Amino acid sequence: MPDTDTPRPGFAELMQRGQLFAEKCPSREVLKHVTSRWGVLLLVALRSGTHRFSDLRRKVNGISEKMLAQTLQWLEGDGFVERISYPVVPPHVEYKLTPLGEEVGEKVEALADWIEVKLPEILAGRKAKG
Repeated sequence: MPDTDTPRPGFAELMQRGQLFAEKCPSREVLKHVTSRWGVLLLVALRSGTHRFSDLRRKVNGISEKMLAQTLQWLEGDGFVERISYPVVPPHVEYKLTPLGEEVGEKVEALADWIEVKLPEILAGRKAKG
């Protein structure tokens, strides 16, 4: 059982011993999947529960079927999404977050929420520079 009194290492400390900046580090690929526009939106969408492919396509406005399928495959491959296929005709497939997916979904949702809250400041900064 982890010691709850011991502080968790910060990002800078982890980077001193991690390999994220190494070109071949596998964490880069995971980071790409999780922080891509569609990865973030799908992780946040799936935090509300299990969804069918068509439900996700409607919920994540603007995503193509190809990008939806590809992003779900990436997230499934990384262990964040579980694909549940029911042996019926027509095929019935659902997607839900795994426990690991819930964790990462919470993190990216916090980032998305921060962006939404700070959007007026961000847009003002863009106007000031442009």
